[in-house]
Amino acid sequence: MGKTKDVNHQELMEVINSFDFGGELEEVGIFGNGHINETYCAVFSTEAGQKRYILQKMNKQIFKDPVGLMENISGVTSWLKKKIMENGGDAERETLNIVNDRAGSPYLVDKEGEYWRAYLFIEDATCFEQVENDEDFYQSALAFGNFQRLLADYPADTLHETIPNFHNTVKRFADFKKAVEEDACGRAADVQKEIQFVLEREQLAHTLVDLQDAGKLPLRVTHNDTKLNNIMIDNATHKGICVIDLDTVMPGLSLNDFGDSIRFGASTAAEDETDLSKVSCSMDLFEIYVKGFLEGCDGKLTKKEVELLPMGAKVMTFECGMRFLTDYLDGDHYFKIHREKHNLDRCRTQFKLVADMEKKWDIMQEIVAKYNR
Repeated sequence: MGKTKDVNHQELMEVINSFDFGGELEEVGIFGNGHINETYCAVFSTEAGQKRYILQKMNKQIFKDPVGLMENISGVTSWLKKKIMENGGDAERETLNIVNDRAGSPYLVDKEGEYWRAYLFIEDATCFEQVENDEDFYQSALAFGNFQRLLADYPADTLHETIPNFHNTVKRFADFKKAVEEDACGRAADVQKEIQFVLEREQLAHTLVDLQDAGKLPLRVTHNDTKLNNIMIDNATHKGICVIDLDTVMPGLSLNDFGDSIRFGASTAAEDETDLSKVSCSMDLFEIYVKGFLEGCDGKLTKKEVELLPMGAKVMTFECGMRFLTDYLDGDHYFKIHREKHNLDRCRTQFKLVADMEKKWDIMQEIVAKYNR
């Protein structure tokens, strides 16, 4: 653990003493390499032995509705805990466990108006930043499928939409058209090929939104950041045991979570690869994820949802590429860039993936049909 530097020691002690940890504080220090929230690890000695907790100051600049966000997390983790215990699992390791403050609230507001929360530390498990092998990807799919299974009956319409219109692809398309028309930075003339790629696929932006509006796709609890590093992998068994980072849990479509996983997980190249000949959607990786995800879901998705898994992958990839291109046209305000035309490079990889999926569409559908039982 690093030294505490972002909050002075006295303020940190006041925050720690406001939570219902129990036991005696042994040490506290900065933890992890997250860029959004300020994270600490606090170690306590208790009668049952040493216990560790994660303490976070939430970033109000990013999360504008911290109360709604924590209500979402509190509702979802309480539900998961109940389901895990019913299934004979270990609720302390298989879901996040919120520690309430001394007033019984799942978050604390300090005297500066900052929002804090605390979780029980998940022991003997590790997060991996990148997929090292096929088994990692399979475990990720299984864990996110299991997340869908356990939350299949959760009343998703009671969740706060903490980031409004996050996967409203129709609105994203309208934002894109506005960016083209306004051409704030005079960049549109040089990216006509990319603009045409989007305009030719306007119907794609409507596909899932229209089906949801027609009541043909159910509202689900969605994670919205389905990367491998949001899965805790058990150190002994190497199995995915817990889905973490629930800050973007919202009502949405299961196809969004699945599709985003394929978008970055089944690509043969980095998101910002400039050599597009290296970019394709791996059918081997697609199959591994379909298999794991459907095993994890264990029959909880509707027939329509399963049939549309390839469409989820295509729409999410298209949406992401469109967002990169919109940001490029607007002057790179949303996504952090590290070089000139970085967002343009990113959008081109996404569009290459979409085009590759279109070529492999029959194969993708055959793979899904194989596991759709």
